[in-house]
Amino acid sequence: MRDVRVDIHSTIPPIRFTKYNFMTDKNIFDTVIVGGSYAGLSAAMALGRSLRSVLIIDNGLPCNRRTPHSHNFLTQDGKEPHEITMLAKQQVEKYGTVTFYNGLATSGTKTENGFEITTDTKDKFYAKKLIFATGIKDSIPDIKGFVECWGISIIHCPYCHGYEYRNQNTAILANGAKAFHLASLVNNLTDNITILTTGKADFSSEHFDKLNKRNIPIIEVNISEFEHKNGHLQNVIFTDNTILSFDAVYAAIPFLQHSEIPVSLGCELSEHGHIKVDNFQKTSIQGIYACGDNSNMMRSIANAVYSGNITGAVVNGELSNEQF
Repeated sequence: MRDVRVDIHSTIPPIRFTKYNFMTDKNIFDTVIVGGSYAGLSAAMALGRSLRSVLIIDNGLPCNRRTPHSHNFLTQDGKEPHEITMLAKQQVEKYGTVTFYNGLATSGTKTENGFEITTDTKDKFYAKKLIFATGIKDSIPDIKGFVECWGISIIHCPYCHGYEYRNQNTAILANGAKAFHLASLVNNLTDNITILTTGKADFSSEHFDKLNKRNIPIIEVNISEFEHKNGHLQNVIFTDNTILSFDAVYAAIPFLQHSEIPVSLGCELSEHGHIKVDNFQKTSIQGIYACGDNSNMMRSIANAVYSGNITGAVVNGELSNEQF
């Protein structure tokens, strides 16, 4: 199975934010937030309510915009991701010190008084603090039908999607510890589980024993196609021409940081590829913070909102201490 970068959302229009006139001379802000989805908007709300001048740079292409409905987020369960985003944006817009910019941040540099961010149209903005809420980019397997099903019936998270596929014929596309972990979670949702390793199975003897006791078969044959109808999985076709029917597939696929700017500024990554942050969302570089999917393996809207709120409060606290 070959992993390739694919823009799985190229046909979906971006969410457009109104481009406001800049509030400060020389485009200087207390904080620039790169990324305007759930984590970025949450951080902006906390800062806006403290009257901090904030710029959100976002190109309107969140990673979950193919997902039909969002779940496991209290008060918003079952709503479309776009609906949640637009409501959040409307609420953040009420705080007049927050400015939105449609565009893509392409580079960042350290300055004497903070940081400079440059966009793809060569606009430059300056801030004392930087918040990266840039998310991650999935490395999509080069298998026919995967892209069309991703986020619909090929899914990543039992907490986000599992209830909707309870008691269904379910596959897990993963190997080793990742596959075993997913199987332990999904086992509570359905008794009909098959693990697809697309290669030699890599489990400990203990794992093999537990999977056998649960009657969870393992198929090592490579996959040639995910047969579907409008993104809803029907069959998995293997390279040996075997065809099996599944309702859903959990896929533990690799990812990359969506933005290369944090690393270019010196921010360290964890062994799993997330931006390293402490309990206050601070990165390894003074004055730079990260929140949401780029810095936490708990990939959900609820966690993004939570970590963004923490980040906004911490940044405001630091600005207050520096200015008081």
